[in-house]
This record gives sequence, structure tokens and C-alpha cells, in this order.
Amino acid sequence: MPGRDDDLIEMASPVRAALAEGRPVVALESTIITHGMPYPANLEMAIAVEGIVRTIGATPATIAIIDGRIRVGVGGDDLGRLAQARDARKASRRDLAALVATGATAGTTVAATMWIAARCGIVVFGTGGIGGVHYGAEETFDISADLTELGRTPVAVVAGIKSILDIGKTLEVLETQGVPVLGYGTDAFPGFFARESSHTVDYRVDTPRAAADVIRAQQRLGVQTGILIANPVPAEQALPAADMAALITDACRDADAAGVSRKDLTPFLLARINTLTGGASLRANIALVKSNVDLAARIAVAHAALATEPVLPRSANA
Repeated sequence: MPGRDDDLIEMASPVRAALAEGRPVVALESTIITHGMPYPANLEMAIAVEGIVRTIGATPATIAIIDGRIRVGVGGDDLGRLAQARDARKASRRDLAALVATGATAGTTVAATMWIAARCGIVVFGTGGIGGVHYGAEETFDISADLTELGRTPVAVVAGIKSILDIGKTLEVLETQGVPVLGYGTDAFPGFFARESSHTVDYRVDTPRAAADVIRAQQRLGVQTGILIANPVPAEQALPAADMAALITDACRDADAAGVSRKDLTPFLLARINTLTGGASLRANIALVKSNVDLAARIAVAHAALATEPVLPRSANA
């Protein structure tokens, strides 16, 4: 039930009040803080994106597990603690029960954040990129649980597909899961660090209201899947696609040589790519996160406004 605490999930007062009053809320994940960026860039980013959400008129809800308690609306000293935690775990849906039971602290992945957001009644979630199909998955079966979650949890996620992943195969899995992929102001699926890839989106939307209309229609139809809304990286921070593809190949080769796999693979690759680009990939990543969260907040505001509009019956001849 939206806005309700229970003995395992604790909502911050501003989040609980916003949900109870039907005001817009934007979910924010925390593995990007605990595993995606180095300190202090991760803390600066987390504070900045919460500020972006508030400026646009929505309430930010950073989600994490702290000392075995799922927190919806982490802020203040706890946000700083997450950013500096060296022993924080990485929590997907499958990890939630074990981490809660053992009193652990963890950043929540896209999958876990979606599940928690949906349970609390939060409809829109903004982040940098989702997990997907890793290169070589035909042998390793390394496919992120984020894709399965998008196929069964009705939350709209404003994000790209992480740079280290096979975009084409990831989009194929999303199609199999019944997940619509929207491009914001683009017909081409963005390439994370690049503004375009060789792949297309399912549908294009050009305004937050148009995206909110799709979310609202999916809710009214009772379709219980997520929606992926892809937003190109700001042009001034975009990096050449060909150059990044070569660097990603090098980073994957380094991971193989080091024997890195499973949960450790994505943090390793992101750190290695940041080193290889001299920090340019981190700057582009931060710019994309901010842009995605900005868009998520605008969509959340538009969606909340739709809830107050009357639903007009269609005429028999429509």
C-alpha cells in the first residue's frame, strides 16, 4: 500500500507524505553510489541528483539497505556512509531477504530498487544504466536480473544500457520480456557514452507528458511490466562510439585475464574504462545520470498531474 511503512521497509517522512498525497516521487538506486563511482564523486553525484529532483517539483527516494533495514529515502549522514562504505554489499532481488536477515548494508541494483519502489507505490525511477546481456553471454549466461525485473515489475525506468553490455542482445531479451523501450527525442537507441547506436527504439516520445501518457495507459490496461525510457547523453559529454568500443574490448580482455566475473565484473569494467579514458567516462556517466534523473522527475510530475484529470469515456464511433 503506497506510503505505508512495515517492519522491514522504512520510508523517510517526505517520501511517505508525498506518496500519501499523490505527489510525484522519483526512485534512485544506490549501487551507483556503493559500486559505480569512486568517493567523493559518488557522494557529490548522489546529492546533486536529489537536488535536481526537488528543483523540478518531485521528492527523491534514494533506496538502500542499511544495517538490515530497507530504507526508502536515504539522506544526510547515511548517504555519506553509503558513499564511503568499503564493505557494502550489492543487492539484487535475490539478495534482499538474506541481507535483511543478517543486518547487512548494501546498495540496491536496478532490479532490487524497482521491486522496492513498486512495493511502495513509486512509479518512476531514474538512473544511469541498467544491467543487461554481457558480451560472451552465449557461453557464460551472464545476463542481468534487471531484465527479468523489467519484465515483471510495473515501474518506468529512465536509463540507458550500461556501456559494457551488448545492446542488441539486451534489447532482444527486453522484447522477449514484453518490455516497451521508448526513446526520448530519438529514434535510435543511445549508446550510453555515445548519443546513438545502430539499434532503434520501439517508440519515440518527445515530451515528459507523452512518456507519462504511455505509463498511465499501461497502468490502466493492467500490463504488469516495466518501461525502459532511453535518454541520450548530453552532447557536450558524449564520447566517440568507435573509440569507446575499442576501450571496452580492452577492459573485457583485462577482466578475463584477472579472472573477474559475476557481481565483481561490472565494477571492475567501469573502473578500468575510467582509467583508460583518463576520467572522461566517469564525467560522461555523471552527466548522463543527472540528465536521466532530470527527465525522470519531469515525467513523474506529468504522471502525477494525469491522476487528477478525468478519464473521458470513448464514444461508440471512436
